[in-house]
Amino acid sequence: MKLVTRPASAAVAAVSQPRTGDENWAVIGAGAIGLSVARRLSEAGRAVTVYERDGHVGGQAGSFEVEPGIKLERFYHHAFKSDHILRRAYAELALADRLIWTHPLTATLLSGESRPLDSAASLLAFGQLPRLDRLRMGAALAALRLLPRGRLLEGRSAGRWLRRWMGRRSYEQIWRPLFVGKFGAAAEEIALPWFWARIHDRTAVLGYPSGGFQSLWEALAARITAAGGAVRCNMVVESLERTSTGFLVKARDADGLLVLTRHDAVISTLAARMTSRLAPELPDWWRERFASVPARSALCLVLALDRSLTDYYWLNVNDPGYPFVVVVEHTNLRSPAEYGGRHLVYLGSYRDAADPVLALGADQLVDAFLPHLARINPGFDATWITGRWSFIAADAQPIVGTDFRSRIPPFKTPLPGLFTATIAQVYPHDRGQNYAIGAGERLASLLLEPARGRTSQAVG
Repeated sequence: MKLVTRPASAAVAAVSQPRTGDENWAVIGAGAIGLSVARRLSEAGRAVTVYERDGHVGGQAGSFEVEPGIKLERFYHHAFKSDHILRRAYAELALADRLIWTHPLTATLLSGESRPLDSAASLLAFGQLPRLDRLRMGAALAALRLLPRGRLLEGRSAGRWLRRWMGRRSYEQIWRPLFVGKFGAAAEEIALPWFWARIHDRTAVLGYPSGGFQSLWEALAARITAAGGAVRCNMVVESLERTSTGFLVKARDADGLLVLTRHDAVISTLAARMTSRLAPELPDWWRERFASVPARSALCLVLALDRSLTDYYWLNVNDPGYPFVVVVEHTNLRSPAEYGGRHLVYLGSYRDAADPVLALGADQLVDAFLPHLARINPGFDATWITGRWSFIAADAQPIVGTDFRSRIPPFKTPLPGLFTATIAQVYPHDRGQNYAIGAGERLASLLLEPARGRTSQAVG
């Protein structure tokens, strides 16, 4: 039974409960983490309801329609050959044949020139750095690739380590602009294990599924519902109220109507600061330690062009003065023919929450970004643009400082029956679908471990 009430002032005559007999779970967020944990729990016979504020599943990896029936992710995504968890999920859902693997070109824009920088050979040929600097950088990167565990590097600053072992010039020209673009004022205090993971995990061969990643998220949602669970989109969770038997989840649907549902336990996949707002009973010490970690918002302007902007799939923008840190030309990874002949380009940046740029619409962003596109391609003209979209993801990039590991919330919160599974828990790995799926499955495995007794008391 689902009870819908008129907003707030209306009396609540009854409260719905998804299923009786078995423990029933609420999962907040239908991104990669939420769908993965919900799938495993529902397939194990647990009653699960997933709440998603958007009108579709996928979270930050969700898609929009470039044109009717043709979907593209709101933020750039691809798979690496080393993404074994993601590849296993595709295989288990009978979608493995959709992943298509290619070796697109990656380059760096430095001193007004874009040059490949995605292999040992391209590094040695990268003439914008002296030969000794190139050799030092290659040796340092090789050492990081060979190091089996990033935890050995805890407590060290990536910036200081890179400056020491690669040389000041290599760091200042190649790496510092990317750190500043991603982390802003905190660039010098980013944890070395985070950088290790970016070097250690990545491959030059990239994968992208035919039709986009949305089919994966929809297949996971279908598995949940087939196992008896529910995926409720357009549902904004407003609060979690602790009761004697679990939680009362208060959510508002697309019509603004209040929906109240009882659950024995709740898993929040939101950032810790957002979970703390939903659950005011969380103690102050938990908030101070886990919910106060700063994070930056991700901003993507997506352009549809009538021709190609660059020769590269991925272009790191290292020159100063640009309002974006990366240019990702998606149709240099997949054919424009798959998108009605459109050439699709992401202009990506990270912003502090108070940055006024986050308040701009797509048309305003285009006006602000146009002069910089002409710097990348002198022939560029505004008449090339046939479509434009902009997307923001708040709290998308945690500031992974040298003390970050000690500030990652454990799965279990101090409130009995409330768990968190967030992108922070993939550290030292960076945000990514592979590790997000892994985090969700890891929590589900712990919750379902029979030796630990009832699941709501299981995870420490």
